[in-house]
Amino acid sequence: MNIAFIGMGIMGKPMAINLKKAGHTVYVHGRRPESMEESARAGCLPCPSSADAASRAEIIIVMVSDTPDVEQVLFGDTGVVHGAKPGSIVVDMSTISPTATRRFAAELAQQSIDMLDAPVSGGEIGAIQGTLSIMVGGKAEVFERVRPVFEAMGKNIVHVGDHGAGQVAKACNQIVVAVTIEAVAEALTFARKNGVDPAKVRDALMGGFAGSRILEVHGKRMLDNEYKPGFKTRLHQKDMNIVMQTAKELGLALPGAALVMQHLNALMGIGGAELDSAAVMKIVERASGIER
Repeated sequence: MNIAFIGMGIMGKPMAINLKKAGHTVYVHGRRPESMEESARAGCLPCPSSADAASRAEIIIVMVSDTPDVEQVLFGDTGVVHGAKPGSIVVDMSTISPTATRRFAAELAQQSIDMLDAPVSGGEIGAIQGTLSIMVGGKAEVFERVRPVFEAMGKNIVHVGDHGAGQVAKACNQIVVAVTIEAVAEALTFARKNGVDPAKVRDALMGGFAGSRILEVHGKRMLDNEYKPGFKTRLHQKDMNIVMQTAKELGLALPGAALVMQHLNALMGIGGAELDSAAVMKIVERASGIER
């Protein structure tokens, strides 16, 4: 199958390479020419614009940072709509606003182009290993056509519902992750302030109902005070901003998510944008009079 892949960032590059390994012909485009070099070495075919890549493909995958970036890729002067053929499928695997997603799907439908929103969870490692969780919104029959493509990039692939449902599922994922990071940070800080070894507390909790991947992976980062990113603070803040904006549109009360949003903002304010978002621990510790 001919696939266009637009967005050669930390996630997009390995995802495109996995599609090539699965036997697809993959046309790639990144904003910076050098961003396409690694995928080109793997056999992908660089293109000078999103429109050019889209013109060569049946399925057009977009994997960029935020809602405005997706809009530019799709509808900008050299965007997908200027190259995509009627009957092609746009698959947006970015994490963006559910509201904007529904609008983009409607605009593409006017040009006889189907759209799926298919954000992912699993980070860079999941992208490299092809084990991403993929949450999909859009028409069921379109999802079935694209399923073999998803299977080259992920393992847990769920059709959640109509347009925007994938983005809603991803927002739910980010709420759970963020609030659990906050809970782990508070628990380990509580242990430390009580004069109890937080590492041993973590070991004890891992064997009980409080055990989780967040406690295992991010809890270790917090204990080590080492925040090399798996998922950068600035990206988690962006995702939680989508959550809070959507909550505002719907009149939802999300107090836990709102608290973590403020802590992510504070972490950004002290220069933590490029740290793993588990560094929220730094904000909890500072508020508790702990400096490490």
